[in-house]
Amino acid sequence: MHAPHAAPTAETLRTALAGLLDGLPPRQAAQAVDRLIANYRGRTPTDAPVLRDRSDVAAYAAYRMPATFEAVRAALDALRERAPEWVPASHLDIGGGTGAASWAVAAAWPEGGHTTTVLDWAEPALALGRELTRQSPAAPLREARWQRRALTADLTLPDATDLVTVSYVLGELTAADRGTVVGEAARTGQAVVLVEPGTPDGYLRIREARDQLVSAGLNVLAPCPHSAACPIEPGADWCHFAARVSRSSLHRQVKGGSLGHEDEKFAYVVATRFPAPAPAARVTRHPQTRKGQVLLDLCTPDEGLTRHTVTKRHGPLYRAARDTTWGDTWPPPEND
Repeated sequence: MHAPHAAPTAETLRTALAGLLDGLPPRQAAQAVDRLIANYRGRTPTDAPVLRDRSDVAAYAAYRMPATFEAVRAALDALRERAPEWVPASHLDIGGGTGAASWAVAAAWPEGGHTTTVLDWAEPALALGRELTRQSPAAPLREARWQRRALTADLTLPDATDLVTVSYVLGELTAADRGTVVGEAARTGQAVVLVEPGTPDGYLRIREARDQLVSAGLNVLAPCPHSAACPIEPGADWCHFAARVSRSSLHRQVKGGSLGHEDEKFAYVVATRFPAPAPAARVTRHPQTRKGQVLLDLCTPDEGLTRHTVTKRHGPLYRAARDTTWGDTWPPPEND
């Protein structure tokens, strides 16, 4: 689900983050990360900003921005796959914090013709985000507007925006404020991309928001191959995907271990007001490769959740199945 053109922006982001924790004691950074992880997992919904000061923001940015970037980038890849000709002229990043989703949008459309506005209620996050984007060669990042805004029931957004992103924010909000944010995103956006942690609670927030987007008249493009009710039984399973993330020194310090990467689990939905074909099916788990066959767990419009077996007798489809990964569409675009 990753587009190769995004690599230079990802590398630029890593470079910009590299010196962020200089002068911040390791213990202080680790303590800030521990508290932020609790919020990230959705245990402490609040009506106050999660990021309180410069040390919080620095720890958050170094620890979470690469993972948020990769998760949002994967969701945007799904949008681009279904609507390859569509290019946003304007982007609104709600609760954008230090701007990870805005970096992902700049990577997805590197031609750089769009404007970006980041809304967040934490001034330290906005200040650091502005500082980081000065190091980007992408004009939409360097020229982005950073606006302090509370994500509460009185939130109002511009009347029309091409692309709205809301990433890793809904879990920080009260239920009423969540409804307002999603409702305003649906009202203003031609395309709305919502991303949450790939936990059961994160999935339930995405599922609830998906229902709200559909009720507002938007069509679901990804990951679902339909706009009907989700076929998953709540509590029995949850829909989520994974994106590969290069681990920073702070990741290794806080979590231990020596691997240079980890997989960021995320749940997401992409919905649009413009027509675009939904995929025939989506692979919802790691494919199982056995001798002469590949087992694919799929979400489909007509059969709901189903398992599809592709064998050597299927010829080119079998070869495609062997290259298919969790989160991909099925059949591949060239075969659908």
